Formats: sequence, C-alpha cells, structure tokens
Amino acid sequence: MNTVFLPSYSVGSDVYNQIPKVCGAYGKTAVVIGGKTAISKAKDALLAGVHNSNIEIIDFIWYGGDSTYANIKKLAQNPQFQKADMVFAVGGGRAIDTCKTLCDMENKPVFSFPTIASNCSPVTAVCVIYDDETHGFKELYFPQKSPLHSFINTKIITEAPYEYIWAGIGDALSKQYETGFSSRNDEMSHTNALGVQISKNCSDTLLQYGLEALTSAKNHQVSEALEQVVLTIIVSTGLVSVLVINDYNSCLAHSIYYGCTMLPQGEKHLHGELVSYGVLVMLLLDKQQTEFEKVYAFNRQAKLPTCLKDIEISTKEELDIVLDKVMTTNDIVHVPYKITREMVYDAIMDLEIYHQEHLN
Repeated sequence: MNTVFLPSYSVGSDVYNQIPKVCGAYGKTAVVIGGKTAISKAKDALLAGVHNSNIEIIDFIWYGGDSTYANIKKLAQNPQFQKADMVFAVGGGRAIDTCKTLCDMENKPVFSFPTIASNCSPVTAVCVIYDDETHGFKELYFPQKSPLHSFINTKIITEAPYEYIWAGIGDALSKQYETGFSSRNDEMSHTNALGVQISKNCSDTLLQYGLEALTSAKNHQVSEALEQVVLTIIVSTGLVSVLVINDYNSCLAHSIYYGCTMLPQGEKHLHGELVSYGVLVMLLLDKQQTEFEKVYAFNRQAKLPTCLKDIEISTKEELDIVLDKVMTTNDIVHVPYKITREMVYDAIMDLEIYHQEHLN
C-alpha cells in the first residue's frame, strides 16, 4: 500500500489573510515557533491575519537556533506549545524542520510560514537533524506528512537578505538534474514517475526567470519572475521530494556539497551555493554538455560558483579531502553507472579548463 499526502500552499503579498479559512478547522489556538529574525519580520502580519477571527496566537517562541533533538525536546515541554491546538512554523529550513519533527512526534497540526526562499522544507516530509553538541549533520527524520499548508508571503521573502534566494536558486538548480540522473533507466511506480516528471521543469524555470528574480530580490520588489522562482524553490522541488524515493532526491551535486563542508572554508558558503557548483561537476561527468553550458552561463551571470577558486579550494590536499567525503556519501549509490573518484576528479579539472577558456 502507498499513501501520499501532497502539500498545499497559498502564495502572495497578503497571503496571511487566508489563515482563518485554511487553519480554522484545526483548532482555536496557535503558537508561533521560529527564528528570532523571522518572527520579528512576520509577527505583525500574522497577528493581522488572525485579527477578528476564531484563531488566537497565544505565544511566539524561539525554536532554539538549530534543528536538534535537544531543542525539539525543550519545545515539547513548553507549556504554551502543550496548550496550543496547532503550530505556525516561521522562518527558514532549520526552524521549519524543527517544528515538523516536533509536531510529528507530538501529533500536533503544523503549518509553515517561510520567510526566506532557500529550500523546499516548507512543503516536504523530510527534516534535517543536527547533532546536539557539534551542530554537524546527524540524520534525516521523516514525518508522516508535510505541513498541512504553506503560506508563502512573497513580500516578506523579498525583504530577506538577498543571499538566501540566491543560494536557494543554486540548490533548486540541482533537482531536475539529480532526480533525472538518479532515476535513469529505472522502472518506476506511478508516484515516483510523477515526481520525476515534475522535476523536469525545475531548472528550466530557474534558468528562464532566475536573473530577473534576483534583480527583484535586490530591489526588495515582488514580481512575476520572483514568484515563479520562489514557487520553484519551495513548491516544485518540494513536490518532487514528497513524491520520489529518497534515492532520487539528491546525487553527485549534493555529494560535492558534503565534501566541501569537510573544509573550514566550506562553512563560509551557503548550502545552495556549493550545490550549484556540484551541478556543474555532475553535468560534465555525465557528458551533458548542452545543459552544462546553459547552467555555467547562468552561474556566471548570477555570480554563483563556476570554479574551485570561487569555493576557496586552492590545494590538492584540500581537493583530496573533498573527494574522500564525496566517495563515502549515499547520494552516489543509486546511480545509472558506477561513479569513481577519478571520474569526479576529471570532471572538476574539466570545469577548471572550461572556466579558464571562458573567463572573458
């Protein structure tokens, strides 16, 4: 048996006005949990959204700063959380992942209110959990379902730091290519095939609207291009994540990201920034020259990484550390052919050569 809970969403500058209509059936009290900055940006709009309705926001609670089990346990013991009928998860991926895990464990309805467009966490049924002490990656947690509804306020998202949507585009660029590569030649169920089909439009939309959307984000303006990109980052990639098996959700581009995080300088770069570099390496390794050239040209214009210098890797020793990690990741296990260390290294060197030839 296969049960799929598809995410739903509302999008727009005044989307919080829909809260009573969408959430009213789930109770009368809500607690807002999220990041400090996110709560400060969304608080007035949230209160206005429930004004004169049958829903009362009883408290605003900081999520703890990271999606760790220690923070989740602390939130579960909070009297206001226990009292509330539902949770409004506000912020970025780590805050929303904390709330999704918490509400799954405590069997409480959760609605997401992303304040940045950096990933698809607001609509997915997967959470990244970090170690309580080191705050490094610990494991993935899989709730039974994604948030019941996501309220995507484009006005609030345009007010966020530019780097978030910039890196969000970099991360979302990978979905079409990684899902297509990982699922190649597989006999798929209807659900997986549907997810793979949706993925085929992710990168194309970003390449079409991405630069215009970035201009809108810089100017803190809502535009059609920005909405297209925000919906691709959050909803399109999120639908793919919900529908396909985890083996299809990521591949070599994310392996490259994990490799880069083994270096101290890797921590200075945003997730999607490093993933966008990994996309270029993967496309070269897979001999997708036409797609590679399109993404490379886009990355250059968007000022996303196109060479090792851009991600601060300058020595063979550093590259060896990256490759050591790449070859241990599960992301390159379910692939249409064996990926070797030499193949990854050669693709990285091919990218260096191509970059040098196209500097002007």
